[in-house]
Amino acid sequence: MVAPTIKLNNGREMPLVGFDYGNEVEAGQGVARAIKDGLVKREDLFLVSKLWNSFHDPERVGPIAKKQLADWGLDYFDLYIVHFPIALKYVDPSTRYPPGWNDEKGGLSTSKASLESTWHAMEELHSQGLAKSIGISNYNGALVLDVLRYAKVVPQALQIEHHPYLTQEGLLKLCRDNGIAVTAYSSFGPASFIELDMVAAKNAPLLFDHKTVQGIAEKHNKTPAQILLRWATQRGVAVIPKSNNQSRLAQNLDVCSFDLSDSELQSISGLDQGLRFNNPLSYGVPMPIFA
Repeated sequence: MVAPTIKLNNGREMPLVGFDYGNEVEAGQGVARAIKDGLVKREDLFLVSKLWNSFHDPERVGPIAKKQLADWGLDYFDLYIVHFPIALKYVDPSTRYPPGWNDEKGGLSTSKASLESTWHAMEELHSQGLAKSIGISNYNGALVLDVLRYAKVVPQALQIEHHPYLTQEGLLKLCRDNGIAVTAYSSFGPASFIELDMVAAKNAPLLFDHKTVQGIAEKHNKTPAQILLRWATQRGVAVIPKSNNQSRLAQNLDVCSFDLSDSELQSISGLDQGLRFNNPLSYGVPMPIFA
């Protein structure tokens, strides 16, 4: 089953439906085995990785990207993304990797690297062919407008939290108007955050159980998860659902074989509460980037 694609502003095709991954080394081993066994060719895959906050200093961007490529066993990433618009103090990978939010002394220390300097280092990766496309994540509208001012290579993609409780209409329109593809993470809203013991997620009704979503799912003979993913993809937003269940992975991939009506799309969008879960403050990290 092959998912449809969307065309990035550099002409490359990105799957409309992809899958999230965990450890880069294990994922890379799986990719290498699949290629070796003739199941896929490298050019058939669209592999994405991210630049973590601790590596925003321009001189750190290239080395960490090359380390990640080595962990994957790859020559290039199809898309490489700035994970958060936060520059933290460098943590040597030999000391701790992945570094998380804390510095080598266990505190939270920022770097003096500007987002502009980091982006120009990302552009260098692009020019070297180490990243066929480059993008950003968790940027708000003001930061998107800012990067458009100084970018020599306009971001090909923006990855954001996006679900019916957080529809981000204005940000989606801004990206459409400027040719930036949008990818959604946390498409199921609070579901993936409950296991993290997040209070806001526990207090929010599960989208899977919401009567609006369930009613539409029954009408189409689909699962609530498929409805949530189709709502996003019909809005032109790519999705990267996470699941460890093989049958659910197949179901999640099959979300473009049916269409929701305009009224159904509007009903789901009407659930918007501006409710964000993936906020550093929610993890106890004093970094109010969405303030």
